[in-house]
Amino acid sequence: MKIDSKKLIKAAAKARLGSVSPYSEFKVGAALLTKSGEIVGGANVESASYGLTCCAERIALFKALTDGKRNFIAVAVVARCDGGPMPCGACRQLLREYAADAAVFIADSADLKTVKSFTVKELLPEAFVIVP
Repeated sequence: MKIDSKKLIKAAAKARLGSVSPYSEFKVGAALLTKSGEIVGGANVESASYGLTCCAERIALFKALTDGKRNFIAVAVVARCDGGPMPCGACRQLLREYAADAAVFIADSADLKTVKSFTVKELLPEAFVIVP
């Protein structure tokens, strides 16, 4: 399946509108693409107890996983920051576990046409994984 990064970036930008970020006002959207072509979006959710805050990437991943979706081939992340938002360590770890071969697309919401691309394995080459 050919990955339409522009479509996925637009889906992440749309998901960003659902951000619940009353403290930082830093709105992040993410969109996961499955091998079957389904897109699952998520946005960051903040808590007054900062450690309970959850990133957009994890929200999208958890939504997809709990709906029984697997075989992720790409993820896009969008926020208003120069160069776009890079996934944090926790998101990189979870993406490495559940979407190890996925492409990653990053964009600034003010410039959706400029996209950085990586692979999950490039973002976290030596991940903690348990091999059965």
